Amino acid sequence: RSVWVSPFLVLGRDGAQIRVLRKHPHSREVGVEDEFSFNNSFTNRLYRIKINNIQLKESKEEKNSTHQRVQQDRQVQIDAAVVRIMKTRRTLQHNQLVAELYKQLKFPMTPQDIKKRIESLIERAGLAGAD
Repeated sequence: RSVWVSPFLVLGRDGAQIRVLRKHPHSREVGVEDEFSFNNSFTNRLYRIKINNIQLKESKEEKNSTHQRVQQDRQVQIDAAVVRIMKTRRTLQHNQLVAELYKQLKFPMTPQDIKKRIESLIERAGLAGAD
């Protein structure tokens, strides 16, 4: 994994960036062999300063796996919301069901996602399709 080094900067009142830590060798990426040392010339008149955390860069595989896990979690949430709505309403037109899902679920979803989840529930006999 690679790490972005700029969180070791403190923004001064004049807008200048001051490094709290020094990295050897000096580059943006952090490797296993890199060394960090305290910048002795660092001064600040404040008693406390805020330093941001290091941000890890995700590889493409990690991004894809994270995206897939989020999609699976969202599918489960959509399924649960559809079942919950249909248990309370018993019968509902498709457009009304979709509108109610958009009200209840706060994450972005497409009508195709909703349609797939409803079809999946009907196939699993979780809902009786209205003919």
